[in-house]
Amino acid sequence: MGSSFPDVKTVVDEAFPHALSELCRLVRIPSVSWPSFGPENVVQSAQEIAQLAQGTGLFEKVEVLRSLTSDGETLGQPAVVARRNATAGMPTILLYAHHDVQPPGDSSLWLSSAFEPVERDGRLYGRGAADDKAGIMSHITALQLLPTIVDSLEVGIVLFIEGEEEFGSPSFDRFLVDHHDMLDADVIVVADSGNWDTTTPALTTSLRGNVTFQLTVRTLDHALHSGMFGGLVPDAFLALTKIVNSFYSESGTIAVTGLLHTAPETPEFSEERVREESGLLSHVTTIGEGSFLNRLWHQPSITITGLDMPDLAHASNTLIPSVTARVSVRVAPGQSAEEAFNAVSQHINQHAPFGVLAEFSEVRLGEPFTADATGWASRAYATALSEVWDTSPVEMGVGGSIPFINSFVSSFPDAQVLVTGVEDPDSRAHSPNESLHIDSYKKAIEAELRFLVTCNSFSN
Repeated sequence: MGSSFPDVKTVVDEAFPHALSELCRLVRIPSVSWPSFGPENVVQSAQEIAQLAQGTGLFEKVEVLRSLTSDGETLGQPAVVARRNATAGMPTILLYAHHDVQPPGDSSLWLSSAFEPVERDGRLYGRGAADDKAGIMSHITALQLLPTIVDSLEVGIVLFIEGEEEFGSPSFDRFLVDHHDMLDADVIVVADSGNWDTTTPALTTSLRGNVTFQLTVRTLDHALHSGMFGGLVPDAFLALTKIVNSFYSESGTIAVTGLLHTAPETPEFSEERVREESGLLSHVTTIGEGSFLNRLWHQPSITITGLDMPDLAHASNTLIPSVTARVSVRVAPGQSAEEAFNAVSQHINQHAPFGVLAEFSEVRLGEPFTADATGWASRAYATALSEVWDTSPVEMGVGGSIPFINSFVSSFPDAQVLVTGVEDPDSRAHSPNESLHIDSYKKAIEAELRFLVTCNSFSN
């Protein structure tokens, strides 16, 4: 333990059972933000978190807020924003997490109920346990304990708990405009990522961007008997498969001209670990070229994540006249999402077979992110992580995307942005049996508390 923080571990150990209990209470709220789910659970979740924020006694203002349209109508899901202003010359730290969660998915794949937290083998299972309600409670618990560590609280604090991240943060940019003054900060800590593993902490320093869209191809004006016309006229799925196949080389590397590929140095990452963390079947090979982590962090990928066509139960012997695919493109850091979409859409138009015309709809762009790890806040957080975990944090990339981080950068260009979190390779965020490593949760609280103590002694 660092001598400047003699009480931090003790106070966290004493408070942790309550922090775990409060996390379980939040996990029991099925706060799915997707439009196909009722909004009442997201509203309840926001209200519960606002009460937790109010209960810290730190904030001058705690509000449940939404964005507004030009006509004064509410837009998006409710977010919790609380603010405590800094004394003169002291920094303001914004602590971000999100309280909405992914849908549970197929309940038969869960070993226990998705919204009833269960402890097994040092992990807490439940939807949102890791992504991202542990991030919320790391913030809340650190704030509850901060006054017990410092004599005079002078640092400014903003707590921002979003309510629609899992649905793509559609009103996020508008929210930053509407509530800019209340969110203004010198440092932004995003608790929505993870650690290298359960024994090694990490700060996320790069994220791939994301482009999603619906691709529709049509070959017929109506379905046809597959025996009468099969082999003469193309069905839409045949056309789609040829387009999709053109995305990749024989090795599975992306073969779309104009998509950026980079190859900086990366940490060692074995094929054994790839297989263990991904569940890749023993007889299936990996795809792509270059180091495993370059493929995940610094190269593009294209995935078909959904299809609109008859399922097996409704399949008939017909040629399908049209098919729509949901396409997800991960964009390497250093390339704009718009440039990536233009490259992919041009490629599709050039490779569409049989004279098919491709149709694009519901296009969403999320920018990649590269952090500056040299600022005082990054160094302070890295020090806090090192002291708690007794090992230096890894500066890691993430193959996934958090597009709203670039919205933060655009709205608050002078702020330092740090990306941390409590997930680990076994967390299975978004999947059945999502879980949180409980000891990592405790360490996340202690590291954040140490960081805030440091911030309380730093002058701008």
